[in-house]
Amino acid sequence: MAEKKPIDIAERLTHVHELWSPKVIARLNDYEIKAVKLSGEFVWHDHAETDELFLVFSGRLRIQFRDGDVTLGPGQLYVVPRGVEHCPFAEGEVHALLVEPVGVANTGQAGGPLTAKHDDSLA
Repeated sequence: MAEKKPIDIAERLTHVHELWSPKVIARLNDYEIKAVKLSGEFVWHDHAETDELFLVFSGRLRIQFRDGDVTLGPGQLYVVPRGVEHCPFAEGEVHALLVEPVGVANTGQAGGPLTAKHDDSLA
């Protein structure tokens, strides 16, 4: 049985050094909880098979959609529905959690140079 110990999200975020490169910090069934630091604009992409949850801890994150934007501040979350094209934009540095199924690429169907390698070294 695993040690009963809470996960300190702020502490785990101190180990995240690359922007737009989520690190798995916990698992829940077939889902991964990922800590991430964001800054600037990401890429337009979608996740055809799954929703994606963003939970902001610090900073302001604007999730751009083709038909309008959603802006999140600390303590706020938003679920992007599966198949909906979106483009996150971090106004300054943002610290956040992502919740998505195991194996989901951060750039979804778009791919490209910002596609992060799967990293579960903090789990």
